[in-house]
Amino acid sequence: MVRQHSASGRAIHTPAMRNALWTDNNFLRAFQDSYAGFSDSQMMQPGVTKAWSVRDILVHVINWGRETLKHLPHPQGWKAVAVLGAYGGINAFNAQVRTRDKHLSLSETFREQSSTHSQVVAFIENTPEENIRNDTRFRRRLRLDTYGHYPKHAAAIRNWRMQRSLG
Repeated sequence: MVRQHSASGRAIHTPAMRNALWTDNNFLRAFQDSYAGFSDSQMMQPGVTKAWSVRDILVHVINWGRETLKHLPHPQGWKAVAVLGAYGGINAFNAQVRTRDKHLSLSETFREQSSTHSQVVAFIENTPEENIRNDTRFRRRLRLDTYGHYPKHAAAIRNWRMQRSLG
């Protein structure tokens, strides 16, 4: 058997891990392609999803990745209801992080995206096989809060691009 290696150079030993990493990386690539070629001003223009700009969507995705890294490793797992209850619900959480990270420049946002994605990849690489095999509660939370965000937001950005004939 040929041993495959991840982008970080770690050996990928299991089909479930390879699948999770492949999915995450491919969904991220499609998400990034949805805003490729935008100018800085287009990235900051509101209205992609309600009042959100592309940069706001990036910050949103980054923060869900951070929340996953903060809560999913705990033995009791990710308790979305309890965690989000501390923020006042999903919409309140999204509003709080958008406000908190409003000061980030585009270059800082891209650095944060890269850093958070690298941390999620490392997290997946170090996750026990039984947690990521099939449709476990752990895998569902990982999907919903990380790579599951990409297709929805990529579609919104592509639609916004087409409506404005931005390329």
